[in-house]
Amino acid sequence: MEKDKLTQLWSEQGTTITDIDAQQLILKSNKQRNKQLIGIVVMVVTLVILAIYAVLFLPQQWNTFSLGLLLMIGSLTFRIALEFYYRWIKETRLVTMDYKAFQDYLTSYYKSRRWINYVITPICFGLYCYGLILLFPYFKREFSDGFYTYLIYSGALSLLIIAVIIIYGIIKEHRFMKSMSNM
Repeated sequence: MEKDKLTQLWSEQGTTITDIDAQQLILKSNKQRNKQLIGIVVMVVTLVILAIYAVLFLPQQWNTFSLGLLLMIGSLTFRIALEFYYRWIKETRLVTMDYKAFQDYLTSYYKSRRWINYVITPICFGLYCYGLILLFPYFKREFSDGFYTYLIYSGALSLLIIAVIIIYGIIKEHRFMKSMSNM
C-alpha cells in the first residue's frame, strides 16, 4: 500500500485527521510491516534449507527422523502461511477505510495478533524444537562425537537466540499496538 494512496483517501473523506497524525500513522505502519517482512523472509529461508535437507536425506522408511523433519517443516509452513494471510487481509482492507475505521481495524487486528503471538507462535516453536530433538539420535549415530556435541550446543544456542528474537518481536508488536491506541 502506498503512503500517497492512504493520505489521498483520508483527505478525500474529509476526516478531522491532521497531516502530522496521518504521517505518523503511516510511518509506524510501514516500519512494523517491514519488520514483519524480515521475519517472514527468515522463516522462508529456514524452510527452504529444511526442505532441501529433507529431499536429500529423508529416509525411505518412516521413522522419528522423518517425523522430526516433518514437524519442523510443517510448523514453519503453517506460521509463514498465517503471516501471509494476516498481511493480505490487512493490506486489502486498509485502503477502503477512513481514519477512524482504520484505527479501529488496526486495534482489532493487533488484538487478533495477540492470539498468534501468545498461543500459535509458542505451539509452532515448540513443535519445531520437538522436531529438532527427534533428529538428535540420528545425528549421534551418523556423526562423530565432537560434531554431535557441536550440533547440540549450536542447536541449543540457535533456539535460544530465536526465542529471544521472537519474544523481542512480540514485545515490539505489543508496544506498537499500544501506540496505535494512543493516537
